[in-house]
Amino acid sequence: MSRTHNHSSLSEVHESVDVSAKKTGWRKVLAFFGPAYLVSVGYMDPGNWATDLAGGSKFGYTLIWVLLMSNLMALLLQSLATRLGIVQGRDLAQANHEAFPKQINFLLYVLAEIAIAATDLAEVLGMAIGIHLLTGLPLIWGVAITVLDTLLLLFLQRLGIRKMEAFIIGLVSIVGLSFLIEIILAKPSVGAIAGGFIPKIPNDEALYIAIGIIGATVMPHNLYLHSALVQTRKINKSDAGIKQALKWNFLDSAIALNIAFLVNAAILILAAKVFFESGRTEVAALKDAHNLLNELLGTNLAPALFAIALIAAGQSSTVTGTLAGQIVMEGYLQLRINPWIRRLLTRILAIAPAIIVIYVFGENEVDSLLILSQVILSLQLGFAIIPLIHFVSDKSKMGSFAIKVPTKIAAWLIAAILVILNIKMVINEVTGFYASEGYLFWKILIGVILFIFSGLLFYITFVPFFKNKQRKSQGIHKLQSISPEFQVPQYKKIAVALDFSANDQKILAHAIGQGREETEYYLIHVVESVSAGYLGQFSDDMETRADNMQLHKYINDLRNSGIKADGALGYHLRTKEIVRLVKNSEADLLVIGAHGHAGIKDWIYGETINSVRHELTIPVLIVYL
Repeated sequence: MSRTHNHSSLSEVHESVDVSAKKTGWRKVLAFFGPAYLVSVGYMDPGNWATDLAGGSKFGYTLIWVLLMSNLMALLLQSLATRLGIVQGRDLAQANHEAFPKQINFLLYVLAEIAIAATDLAEVLGMAIGIHLLTGLPLIWGVAITVLDTLLLLFLQRLGIRKMEAFIIGLVSIVGLSFLIEIILAKPSVGAIAGGFIPKIPNDEALYIAIGIIGATVMPHNLYLHSALVQTRKINKSDAGIKQALKWNFLDSAIALNIAFLVNAAILILAAKVFFESGRTEVAALKDAHNLLNELLGTNLAPALFAIALIAAGQSSTVTGTLAGQIVMEGYLQLRINPWIRRLLTRILAIAPAIIVIYVFGENEVDSLLILSQVILSLQLGFAIIPLIHFVSDKSKMGSFAIKVPTKIAAWLIAAILVILNIKMVINEVTGFYASEGYLFWKILIGVILFIFSGLLFYITFVPFFKNKQRKSQGIHKLQSISPEFQVPQYKKIAVALDFSANDQKILAHAIGQGREETEYYLIHVVESVSAGYLGQFSDDMETRADNMQLHKYINDLRNSGIKADGALGYHLRTKEIVRLVKNSEADLLVIGAHGHAGIKDWIYGETINSVRHELTIPVLIVYL
């Protein structure tokens, strides 16, 4: 586990696909294709199935227009996410981290993690249901064994981003082909389907399901994910190169999201034809849908395809959900942890509520939990969309690639629709709860939570407008005068970070060059042995003893030359210990070396310097070695 500063998004695969090389024609175009397909699986995960089945079985073809509207919304919003990633080279979490105060970022991080947990919950339940339908394994055991897909993700990450994209596209193809066959078997009426594109919401239950459909389609974690995935392509950073990347990524998104729309529409149409038209309007459960397909269509192929597609959808979504979790954690917290630990934590957060619900309420409540997870996702949307719109509208950072007025209007209209629908749903749910007797503690708690997140929504919506206005009002810099009477700093104590190599002579020479006769030099070295990691200052192994002797020899050599010197050893964590010792010594300047190595050494030393300088408030002199 480590802190990162200005780290590349998904650093393991960052710019790993070079599209700036001399490729022509379709080879160059196809090199851009891939990120949107990883994103698209989130638009056809098991959570979508639950809301699509509920909408089709209860209201027939009535809510098809909601799917179409959601898809158009998704296309615009995902294109904004790709624009942020391509132009600024930042993912949405990184952009938020740089734009908002710590407290605001923490709340946004919490909401993003809740969204990812809700997404993973749907994937866990969907895969478990699919396994149960195909093999008969009890649902609770199906949920438990989904932990094992952590190994699959690690394997895919080692193969590289293109292999991962190919794997996901293969799973998407299985889902799409399965439902194509299902629709051919069901033979729905084209006229009835066309009627479903006329916008209408029959009642509050339809509104609840419609919001669930929107939450299942336009997913917050996909905005974080897409803004990072487009950075796996190494592009030409010129205006022409950026325009080309934006164009082909938009086409990639349009194709992938339309495939997702067709899959979702197929599920809803299948439910409308098979269940709604036969009077089975209560069918909203995946298990019931599977069992009735055989009875109503008269073939064993339909339920088998249904279960296989469900497993494929869940497995593909779980890979992208984990990547989104990595992006959110690294972007907001500047914290990196091993992928398998991150995956395990995410999966446990999803498994726990699933197992509790199944154990306490039984398997019949699983589909209600699926729909609830999608409504939770919908509630998070505004907190991801609104900052994204601000970022891509900011001409000071986006330059000529800032979105135009018509796109701004469309984006803000989508944000307003989503926020208003969610507010309406919350008011409907909360009004009934507050009208009931008792539950005083929960009423107060819910009231406080709603107040906090209402304030957060207000802040991220309106405060950036004033900041942008102040930035624009500055205009061209005024001419500034410089006084010849400079106040040259006089350093009383200079800390010097040493690695006990031939480089120390050069580092010390630069440090002494910054001082005066009365300046004191505080020498620092960090012991990184195994013993130092466990015992700290009580370490007494051979390396610690040798480093202690070397430090005191340096100090004595400087003192013998008439230079004031002292020093101390740190233990185990280089960055943390350098910062601690510099602060404890009350030094007013730090001198540290930068190694010009490639590969792992460059990463190690660069990481140390960046981390140290961000933690200190004193000047840092970096000496190139």
